[in-house]
Amino acid sequence: MKLFELNKRPAKFHEALVTLSELAENTEARAVLLDVADDATALKPYLNRLELVVLRFPIFRDGRVFTQARELREYLRFSGEIRAEGHVLPDQAAFLKRCGVDNVVLPEGSDVELWEKQLHRFPVAYQRSVLPFRPVEGGLRIEEDS
Repeated sequence: MKLFELNKRPAKFHEALVTLSELAENTEARAVLLDVADDATALKPYLNRLELVVLRFPIFRDGRVFTQARELREYLRFSGEIRAEGHVLPDQAAFLKRCGVDNVVLPEGSDVELWEKQLHRFPVAYQRSVLPFRPVEGGLRIEEDS
C-alpha cells in the first residue's frame, strides 16, 4: 500500500480495521472503515478512541466521501487521521485536503508527481475549508499548509 500525504500528519498503519457495525463490539479498535453509505455522525461516541478513519470511494464521481470527511473534521471535530481509498483521482487531491483528508491510498501504478502537481494546482479558493487560511485581496483566501 502506497500513501500520498495531503497534510504533514504522519500516517499510522493499523492491522485491525473494523467496520462501523463492528465498532461497538470491538472496544479495542482504533481504526474504522466507513462505507460511503454510512453516516459519519454514527462515529461520534467512538471518536475519542479512534486514531484512523478510512473513507472508501466506490467510484470517483461519488462525492459523499467529501461530505463524510468534512463532517468528521468540521462538525464532529475529529482530530485523528482521515484516509481516502478506492477510486480516487489526482484531480481530487486538493478537494480532499480542503475537506480534512490527511492521505490517500494510491491506486497501483499511480504517478506521485501528478498527485503533487494537482495538490498545488489552485492556491486560491472561493469556498470555505477546514484548513487554516490567510486572506488576500479581493476577499480570496490562500490555504496555509498545516
